[in-house]
Amino acid sequence: MPVTPRPGPLADWPLLLAAGLLNLVLVLPLWLRFGEPGAHWIALEAWWLPVLFAWLAAHWTTHAVRATVAVVLILAVAAGLGDAATQHFLGRSLNLYFDLPALASVHHLLVGTLGQTEAVAILALGAVLLLGVLIAVFRGLRPIPLSGGVAGLALGIGALAAVLTVLEVAGERVVPVARTPVVDTLAFQSRQIRETHQARRQFESTVADRERPVQPLPGLAGRDVYLVFVESYGASVTDDPRFSGVVLPRLEAMAPRLEAAGLHAVTGRLNAPILGGQSWLAHASLLSGVWIDNPLWYRLLLELGQPTLVDDFQATGHETLTVMPAITMPWPEGRAYGFDHIFAAADLDYAGPPLNWVTMPDQFTLHRFNALRASVDAPLFAKVALVSSHAPWTPILPLIDDWEQVADGQIFAPWGDTDPSPETLWQDMDRVRDHFARSVDYSLHVSLDWALRFLEDDALLILLGDHQAAPLIIGETPSPAVPVHLISRDPQLLAPFRERGFVPGLVPPRPGQPAGMDAFRHWLHADFGPG
Repeated sequence: MPVTPRPGPLADWPLLLAAGLLNLVLVLPLWLRFGEPGAHWIALEAWWLPVLFAWLAAHWTTHAVRATVAVVLILAVAAGLGDAATQHFLGRSLNLYFDLPALASVHHLLVGTLGQTEAVAILALGAVLLLGVLIAVFRGLRPIPLSGGVAGLALGIGALAAVLTVLEVAGERVVPVARTPVVDTLAFQSRQIRETHQARRQFESTVADRERPVQPLPGLAGRDVYLVFVESYGASVTDDPRFSGVVLPRLEAMAPRLEAAGLHAVTGRLNAPILGGQSWLAHASLLSGVWIDNPLWYRLLLELGQPTLVDDFQATGHETLTVMPAITMPWPEGRAYGFDHIFAAADLDYAGPPLNWVTMPDQFTLHRFNALRASVDAPLFAKVALVSSHAPWTPILPLIDDWEQVADGQIFAPWGDTDPSPETLWQDMDRVRDHFARSVDYSLHVSLDWALRFLEDDALLILLGDHQAAPLIIGETPSPAVPVHLISRDPQLLAPFRERGFVPGLVPPRPGQPAGMDAFRHWLHADFGPG
């Protein structure tokens, strides 16, 4: 009867190799999230799970458990990578409760930035890599016949890792560089899901207490009021020397030009509820007077019909209009706000080239807005969202001196294929930051030149940033503040804001403790309401 040969002394080493590779996979999100590889070297789960499965019998139930554990591990890694990306780009943690529905936006951003083919290729590559890692993890958790000294070593390492895992979960970190990333990620996301669900219930039960009812604004009756958001225009572009050398000269140069044309300006700061993206949360906070810092509350705000400035101005006798050049898909939120007129990208008749993610340049948007407001006979409240200063910040356009030449946008054709491409630009972060500052400068130049030429005698322009750029661009601990400029030919409209700490001109006051964007609606009620 043949004798089955016993495994040689090297047969057990693949187990330790599998544990080492799994360790690398599990700590990678920590390195990306915290940027300190030296502080996160050991993923304890990577050292006891393979040993546990190596000792189990090769049975179909074992294989089913292996598959389940492999999927859980990969989902934890994906959540960890998502958390690292969310921290870098939005300055907050990943929250699966309301971030999962936003995954489609990642695809749209990639398509807008890189093109359909490249976006599909990147997503397909990501899916293949994820599947490959899943298969590798599944194979690494297989039953393996153990023998000799390596078996004892593996068993000892696994037992020690299991003990350290228990201690870590209990709050005792014995080995400073050891973590339990899978346990931590799953526990953190589970806790967030519970807390977010509770927050939803709290929001629904208390929104009536925080609700500010519709209130007319007789102090602004008969006047056009324009609320214009500049993408990624945050306090860093005036406070941080890396950007202020580009932007401050523009503000300083335009202020006397506005004054010479009979326009008065005051400038302050407001804190935005978000960083790096999700501009609609800033828009919602300012319009509603409720602090909206997550997609869940945004959806609830609209579902529950919370009154906003749109309702206030309609009660004052204004028609309401919004211009949203970045909206390329159905936008039911616009109807939920109750705007009388909604102009998304397809409604603006732009005939020029797309500019990477940017659907159309800001100068075209404001030029087109001139025609839209001329078609409205009643006093107008308009919200306009400018997008030229959105990533990837290439190309940088000049101001077309003769606004009539802007026409349908074909004049921008020469910039449709200009270098650098996003792929080239983003290989050099210093160059990216320079382009970011220059794109904000372009948006401000266009906006202020528009005000200089076209702002009517009785109108009020509120020009402000929506949020700071991503921490990846401006630093890990940015202020949430954005500059706010109010411009009018009537200085009496600006007097209440000077009393609230706004300063003359276009340069923001020194950093302090700004109010949140949610305060703005209440200010208008107090300063321009029935009294």
